[in-house]
Amino acid sequence: MESIKYIAYVGTYTYGDSKGIYKFTLNETEHKIEDINLAIAASFPTYLAISKNNKHLYSVVKDDDNGGLAAFEIDASNHELKPLNIKLTSGKSPCHVILNDENDYVFSANYHKAELISYPLSPDGNLLDASDKITHKGFGPNKLRQDAAHIHFVDFTPDKKYLYTIDLGLDKLSVYKFKDGKIKEDIDKGLYLKPGSGPRHMAFHPNGNFSYIITELSSEIITLEYNKITCSFKEIQYISSLPSDCLVQSGGGAVHLSSDGNFLYASNRGYDSITVFKIDTISGKLEFLCNTKLKGKSPRDFSLSPSGNSLLVVNQDSNNLELYSVDKTTGKLTDLNISEYIPNPVCIKFLD
Repeated sequence: MESIKYIAYVGTYTYGDSKGIYKFTLNETEHKIEDINLAIAASFPTYLAISKNNKHLYSVVKDDDNGGLAAFEIDASNHELKPLNIKLTSGKSPCHVILNDENDYVFSANYHKAELISYPLSPDGNLLDASDKITHKGFGPNKLRQDAAHIHFVDFTPDKKYLYTIDLGLDKLSVYKFKDGKIKEDIDKGLYLKPGSGPRHMAFHPNGNFSYIITELSSEIITLEYNKITCSFKEIQYISSLPSDCLVQSGGGAVHLSSDGNFLYASNRGYDSITVFKIDTISGKLEFLCNTKLKGKSPRDFSLSPSGNSLLVVNQDSNNLELYSVDKTTGKLTDLNISEYIPNPVCIKFLD
């Protein structure tokens, strides 16, 4: 029987031992992580995005006092990365990057500068000059973390009608029209969230009727109802991502859903763990199911494998990658006692 294998890339902070973007193979049949190596040297490639056709990878990048995005071609034979080009602006680098489904635009969200930027792509995958930029203004109640606007996440709604951002500094979900390279906010569709919660990342339910935001400052999951007709959001639930007996300071990290929409997974940094929620697919509301403690520290990101049978966690402060199996019926995780060294990991992405 031939082993089922998947290729994944890991973005990192390049302080310490890290040199750039790393690559590995998940041998899911044998529960092994194989062939970890440096895919390409890059400076602070903290977040990654892969084109739908698996031909190109885009990363956040830093060069001295400038930050921006880098484009790479994925070698189909060995999955190594070939540099294409870089687009930089003055100041600190972005924290998040995505592509549209047509693979002709890439978008960056900048936490430090509170900027959303759109970049057209050439047919060969190169980044062209930015077509538009939006800057958030304001602040939130947490004087330490919300002294200014901080865009932490950008994506498209499932119907692809709108672009949206999550702003940790403003406690806000903002909604934008995107046409011909231009970004225009639809103020009426935006939503202010609980003050001081610090929203960080968001994921939609496969049915497109609900979305879920993980908050960094209050360690909660916010359940939103998405109206497909009006393309607007409504809060319907706040629930802690931590178990009731948690006594340590912790912040939310990443949030992902199972492909069948039955379970939601959330990472907690501080109380280093993955929390699993059962999703009521009719109401969209969550029920706390269980919490799995990790061996590593600060799970900045994690990913379900393309099959949904495995969950892989990258722990920023302990420099490791952990592998868990997923019971797709119950949603629960089983520790496979597999931990591999990857320096300063931040983001993990599988090839489709």
